[in-house]
Amino acid sequence: MFRYTKTALVAAILASASVAGYATTTASSAENDASAIGNAKISLIQAITAAEQHVNGKAVQAEYEQTKTGWAYDVEVASGANVFDVSVDANNGTVLSSIQDTADSEDRATR
Repeated sequence: MFRYTKTALVAAILASASVAGYATTTASSAENDASAIGNAKISLIQAITAAEQHVNGKAVQAEYEQTKTGWAYDVEVASGANVFDVSVDANNGTVLSSIQDTADSEDRATR
């Protein structure tokens, strides 16, 4: 009986350590993303302005994110009945891409 209790205790400790390690990794990743914006050469306001001017609309959401080519602002802009995802380079403020957004799975879930 003691052998099974000891095995269960070891399994519980290992599971706790795994969860704690995952939480630490996730928290440090979020902190790294948040602190990375301090290294951006243009501000969020400048990126939003560039995106709004590019598609002649109003920003409804913006995020700072890591891309394959570096850090960029992803700005969602509403222009008339259309919505565009505009990517703006965080170093020089140039528009990297502008794609008309289609309905997201989140959008369909609320309908």
